[in-house]
Amino acid sequence: MKKLRQHQMLLLLTLLTAFPPLSTDMYLPALPYLEKIWQEPTSSINLTLSGFFIGYCLSLLLYGPLSDKYGRRIPLLVGISVYIVASFLSGFANGVATLTILRILQGAGAAAGSTIAMAITKDLYQGHERQRILAYMGIIMALAPMLAPVIGGWIMTGLTWHWVFYLQAVIGLVALGGVFRMAEPLSTPSSGGVLAAMGMYLKLLRNSRYVALIVLFSFIVLPHFSFIGSAAHIYITRFGLSEQVFGYLFAFNAMAIMAGSFTFSRVQKLVTSRTLLAISFAGILLSGILMSMAFIHGPWGLAAPMALASFSFGLSRPPSNHIVLEQVDQGAGAASSLMVFLYFIAGAFSMWFISLDWNDTIQVIARLACASGGIVLLLWLLFPCLGNADRQVPCWRKGKFLS
Repeated sequence: MKKLRQHQMLLLLTLLTAFPPLSTDMYLPALPYLEKIWQEPTSSINLTLSGFFIGYCLSLLLYGPLSDKYGRRIPLLVGISVYIVASFLSGFANGVATLTILRILQGAGAAAGSTIAMAITKDLYQGHERQRILAYMGIIMALAPMLAPVIGGWIMTGLTWHWVFYLQAVIGLVALGGVFRMAEPLSTPSSGGVLAAMGMYLKLLRNSRYVALIVLFSFIVLPHFSFIGSAAHIYITRFGLSEQVFGYLFAFNAMAIMAGSFTFSRVQKLVTSRTLLAISFAGILLSGILMSMAFIHGPWGLAAPMALASFSFGLSRPPSNHIVLEQVDQGAGAASSLMVFLYFIAGAFSMWFISLDWNDTIQVIARLACASGGIVLLLWLLFPCLGNADRQVPCWRKGKFLS
């Protein structure tokens, strides 16, 4: 099997990791239109978003251990093939129920990409090099949520919503070709059977610092996914903007994520990861405060403070993922699966939560940003041991956290 060059591997890993934003953000401009033609409330239409993440999250727990046992390529090829078929069939859906089921299958296929891509970074890179690769992935991957809604808006203007899913199937084919050319990155598969590989989760759950970190970092995604789940309704229905203008405003926030990841790549050797993470948590808290005070009216009252939250989110992802993966020596696939699983379970919850009948959705997003940023920042400052990638530094003893 031909070995991909470093820049080709970076692009492939980024594309695999970008499956969730490509599968959701490109589809967002179509949500208000589907509400009208199918005569369904927002909460019902949002099931097609939540359904994707349900299938995605449940499948994450399967792909990681399987990739530890059988290598990274075979589970990737299977998962991406499922994604392609489900994407193509979604273009023929004629109702919420059918589309939700197909979106669950689409999420089940997409899960292979992001979780195994994260495990591959553990296979191929170490230390600062892995943080650098994760930062570059974050920079390039930010193009997905930046461009996806714009492309979706163009499709809604020139074609029909069905073509959103046909294009996603084509993207899946591109990823499938890249994985087919990729050499197997896992040098030492795990021993034992499939049940033994799945049993790695029990071992991970006994790793107190690993569990504490993934739970802590999962709170940070709440305002991010609540914004994704409500942005189309707020911009298009509440403010009366077109699908294209919505795409541009959404892309503005995605560009802020890219700026955050880029900033990390430039300062990671000058400032400790712990300090950068504290800054990112404080930024999310500040964005919630500014949004709740409503200094700016209209669409920019949401877009501007969310840009700060998005920048902070992009700044936090490379170091947080690195610190989590540093907590394990074996079973990187299972560790990546459980980490991403919890992130997206929190994301799916926030997308459901924000679709409820709130009087002011923007204020709900603001409160989520204040709560998540404030709580995580407080715990981060109270327990410095959590920010130390060195597992020899104790953090938990006799049922108590050590600071």
